[in-house]
Formats: sequence, structure tokens, C-alpha cells
Amino acid sequence: MPIEDITMLVLDVDGVLTDGKMILTAEGDELKHFNCKDGAGIKFLLRAGLDAAIITGRQSRVVEARAKELGIVHVYQNAKEKMPSFSDLLEKSGLAPERVAYMGDDLPDIPVMRAAGLAACPRDAVAEVKDCADIVTEAGGGDGAVREVIERILKAQQKWDGIMSRYR
Repeated sequence: MPIEDITMLVLDVDGVLTDGKMILTAEGDELKHFNCKDGAGIKFLLRAGLDAAIITGRQSRVVEARAKELGIVHVYQNAKEKMPSFSDLLEKSGLAPERVAYMGDDLPDIPVMRAAGLAACPRDAVAEVKDCADIVTEAGGGDGAVREVIERILKAQQKWDGIMSRYR
């Protein structure tokens, strides 16, 4: 399916929305670095009428908070195998897999990348993920890679000018 037909972007978290590093405090709290440009890109995506979702293998309150802040409603955490969550998301949204883009960076992401209509990964993804990606970004995970994919989708769909009109 062409990029013009994508209506949802599904994201992994660690290594995609973040650089894959995490800080654990002595109290057991987890801290992650998120990129503000990626966050703005997600808001642009939603404003343009597309949807976003998260499927991550870890469970984190930080992810819940970030998703809520960005307006991402579909959040699947603790998804050690991601295909069941992807299938549930498709069923709930009524979308065909071809209408969905998925962005991951590591081996657990490969089955969903192969099932999705468009597969993307950051430049620092593992080699096996890069091999099955339609888009490999110039940016690394947590460093604007998500924004890069969103801009490509919105430009291909002729929606970027609508986003830019607010800032002219």
C-alpha cells in the first residue's frame, strides 16, 4: 500500500521514541528521554486527521504520561509479543494492516513491520530491522526519527502545507 493511504502510525518506544537508554532510580522509578520534535510531529499527525498508537514491550508510567500528553489514545504496554496487540488495535480501529505504518528498532518489532503497510525504523536500528524497513531514517531513535517519518507521510499525502499554514 502506498504511503498516501496510511491512516495510522504505530510506534515502539525504547529505541524509537527514545534513544533506548533509561535511568532507574533507587526507588524503582524509570526515567526516559523523549524528543520534543517527535512529540510535535505526533501532534501534527493527529491534527492532520491521522491516528497514532504505541506498542511497547515494557510497562512504564512514563510512557502512559507521555502518550496522554501527546493525545495518543491507543497504548499497549508489556507486549512481549507485539502481533497480538497489533491485531487487537486493527480490530478496535477497523483498519486493514495495509493502512498502518509501524516504526520499530529491534527484533520483536519485525513481525509487525512485516504485517504493516509501511515499515520504518531509525538509522540505529538493528540490521535485521533495517532489512525489512521501507524507510530507514537519517535520524537515530529518540533524536527526531519519528518526526522524520511523520513529515514524509504528511508530505506524501499533501497535508504538510496545511500544518505549515499555521506558522507562516
